[in-house]
Amino acid sequence: MSEPNRRPDNLTSAPATALRAPAPGWATEADVVVVGSGVAGLTVALRCAAAGQKVTVVTKARLDDGSTRWAQGGIAAALGEGDTPRQHLDDTLVAGAGLCDEQAVRMLVTEGPDAVRRLIATGARFDADDDTGEILLTREGGHHRRRIAHAGGDATGAEISRTLVDAVRAAGIDTVENALVLDLLKDASGRAAGVTLHVMGEGARDGVGAVHAGAVVLATGGMGQVFSATTNPAVSTGDGVALALRAGAEVSDLEFVQFHPTVLWLGPEAEGQQPLVSEAVRGEGAYLVDADGVRFMVGQHELAELAPRDVVAKGIMRRMREQGAEHMYLDARHFGARMWEHRFPTILAACRAHGIDPVTQPIPVAPAAHYASGGVWTDLRGRTTVPGLYACGETACTGVHGANRLASNSLLEGLVFAERIAADIADPARTPDPAPRDAAPVPEADQGRGGGGALLAPEARYAVQRIMTTGAGVLRSATSLAHAAARLDRVREDAVEALHRDGKTAEPGVETWEATNLLLVARVLVAAALRREETRGCHWREDRPDRDDAVWQRHLLVTLGPDGSLDVRTTDSAAFPSPTTRPETESHP
Repeated sequence: MSEPNRRPDNLTSAPATALRAPAPGWATEADVVVVGSGVAGLTVALRCAAAGQKVTVVTKARLDDGSTRWAQGGIAAALGEGDTPRQHLDDTLVAGAGLCDEQAVRMLVTEGPDAVRRLIATGARFDADDDTGEILLTREGGHHRRRIAHAGGDATGAEISRTLVDAVRAAGIDTVENALVLDLLKDASGRAAGVTLHVMGEGARDGVGAVHAGAVVLATGGMGQVFSATTNPAVSTGDGVALALRAGAEVSDLEFVQFHPTVLWLGPEAEGQQPLVSEAVRGEGAYLVDADGVRFMVGQHELAELAPRDVVAKGIMRRMREQGAEHMYLDARHFGARMWEHRFPTILAACRAHGIDPVTQPIPVAPAAHYASGGVWTDLRGRTTVPGLYACGETACTGVHGANRLASNSLLEGLVFAERIAADIADPARTPDPAPRDAAPVPEADQGRGGGGALLAPEARYAVQRIMTTGAGVLRSATSLAHAAARLDRVREDAVEALHRDGKTAEPGVETWEATNLLLVARVLVAAALRREETRGCHWREDRPDRDDAVWQRHLLVTLGPDGSLDVRTTDSAAFPSPTTRPETESHP
């Protein structure tokens, strides 16, 4: 790592595609800058600080406003009697539909139980048996064992967020809240050397500034806001993935967006963040039924309502199409009032706030965008293809999730890989940075060419969302995806042409930067989905309904060219990534 407390010479946010923004008006320095304040980002920050690193955490809203806070179901780990990491591994591989990196999954399930115990030691309080003190475990879709630890009934994410935020504040870690990250800074050798960011508010650090650091960790969460309806909070606009692309990093498997099967249906015009009805409700025995009360998942999969999420989402969509319905129902009336009030108080309150009482009524549900299984490509230590740049959590593609994330593996992945990143940063001499693959920094002479600097007007966000929902939602086809790609290209071309013709673009600001980020990740998602001509995991092509292992049991990698073009290519096999970049041998569960 470069000397952390000395500003590197010749810093540049090199790519021609860098966001148009004012020059930084202030700067600060750290050993490590962590962008994001969910389970992944705060765990990295705490571990790095404990190792003596000076850490700055940058977060888009408040420290506890990320996606972690909204996680209802829990965190999966082999903690129960009779459960083993091997069984957890098997369930994860099945859900991933042939595209999980088995070595990464082994790390997850083997290191996961101790990572959860360390979280408990930090202060997290999971629901436990009143008599024995043992952690209460439940089941969710795709799991053959009860291995989901939960807190506050259905408020696991809120408890984990509280624990980590309290620990970060107690440790005195520097935090910059209400700050949108813009672009990566690099030194003369092309190594990450910090970030530029915009602080929304007034104070000592206001407006566009920079954090100079020898290591940059992206933990910015997901990109669910690229669709009209999502379970993700408003801040989930793909900022980390977009920054990484502009910096020359590879992203992988972005076509695999998981649509949660049971999201509270609020009507055909509902947009933005929608209330989630946790998979744990089905884990405790709720049934999926149609308007006639028929349990349509029975017979479709051995686990019926507890099949992996892609199977359940497809089952719901098929039944909706067959019956011309806008939604299905989740029936848990047999739980009774006491169970609803004690086990699922958050969901109960959300449903009642929208006029539905689950104690006496079935809950109308439909799939909505929930989780990105792909993201910025990393190795087993969280390193991307840009030296000094790390990624973890939903922003990253570690190989754990494959084509479809197993329920409640995301919080565990955030913990495990955050700890691995912190260990790598604390001891960088242990293993060298991986050599970038086709990711050389753009020379300064090339900056400003092509589409660089063109920003979208804020209202373009809604155009992108409508395009994506129509053309790249749960149901996709070559026709719908090609149409979506053409419309997204038109949005981009209009902005670029206006810049070249008139020298004008949308005014730099949070809304225009977010819209521009959303367009970029949408283009990558659609390009990958169009290239993958099969149905696998949560990627469902109506025109290619079968899984094709002979041709498509491999990964798609995407990089962004200096002119804004996308380079989409496949790996040679299902191996992810090549063994040469993952040299270590891990213990087997």
